[in-house]
Amino acid sequence: MELRHLRYFVALAENLSFTHAAETVHVTQSTLSHQIKQLEDELSCRLFDRIGKRVVMTDKGEAFLEYAQSALREVEKGLKTVREASGELSGEVRIGATQTFNARIIPRCVAQFLALHPSVRVHVVEMAGDAIADELLQGRLDFGITYKPDNTSSLLFEPLYNEEMKLVVGENHMFSRRRFVRMAELHMQRLVLLPAPFATRSLLENCFRMANAQPIVVAEMNAVAPMIELVKMSDVAAIVSEHAIPAKSARVIPLQSPTPIRTPGLLWLRSAPRPPAARQIASIIRKLVDDKPAESGPHPPET
Repeated sequence: MELRHLRYFVALAENLSFTHAAETVHVTQSTLSHQIKQLEDELSCRLFDRIGKRVVMTDKGEAFLEYAQSALREVEKGLKTVREASGELSGEVRIGATQTFNARIIPRCVAQFLALHPSVRVHVVEMAGDAIADELLQGRLDFGITYKPDNTSSLLFEPLYNEEMKLVVGENHMFSRRRFVRMAELHMQRLVLLPAPFATRSLLENCFRMANAQPIVVAEMNAVAPMIELVKMSDVAAIVSEHAIPAKSARVIPLQSPTPIRTPGLLWLRSAPRPPAARQIASIIRKLVDDKPAESGPHPPET
C-alpha cells in the first residue's frame, strides 16, 4: 500500500464520482479505477460498490475512510514540518543553559546555527537547572539544556549523554598522586562545592550519604572556574563535571563507591509547540554531542 492509494481512495470517497475524483487527484479515470482495484485487492475487500452510474461506499470502506484520512493528515503535518525546517528562519530562540553547557557546547552550536539562519536572534541565559525549569513553565524560554529536574510532570526531559563528576585537587594535596578516591575517603575533607540550588549539589549529597561520608564544605561557588582556582591555591578539593575542567589546570581523580554521574539533556515544556528555530538548534546540539564527544579533562596521574 502506498500513499497514492490512500489519496485516490479518499478522493473517491469524498466525491463518490470517478470523474470528479480523477480531476481532484489529476489522473485519468482509468488510472484511478486501477489504483482503487489494487487497494481493494490488497485489503481483500470491496471499498466501493458500483450501482449503475452511482458509486457508494461499502461498510468496510466507511470503516477504512477515517484511518486513511488520519494517516494523510499526519503525513501532511510531517511534510509541513520538514518544509519549515529546511526554509529560512526568522524571529528569535530563547535558551536556558547550565554553566558547563554554556561554556562548551553553546558557542559551537550557535555558530553553526547562525551560519545557516543569520536572520534569527539567539538569546542564551546561563542559570541553574531549577531556574531553567521555572522559566520554561513561565513561557520565557523555548527550551533548556540542563540536568533532569525533580518534577517533570509538565516538562519533557530528553537525555543526551552521561558524564562523571570527578575530584579536583592541587599538586600538593594528599590525594594528588592517587589513581582513584572512594567517596568514603572524603569524610572530613575540605571541599568547595556548588551551592544547594544546583541539581549537582543534591546529587553529591546523596552520594555522600550512600558512602557515610560527611565532608567539610568550606566554600560554595556558583561557577567552576573560581572553584578550580581555589583548588590550585589551597588544600581544598572540588568535585566538578569531567567536561568542565580546563586541561592541565589541576589533578583530576576519578571517584568510586559510588561514582557520581550526571545526565545532561534538553528540557522542553511538554504541552507547548516547538518553534522551528528551537527544533533546528536542538538538532545541532544532538549532532554535536553524537559526533564530537565532550572533551575530557586531564588524565589522573599514573603513579
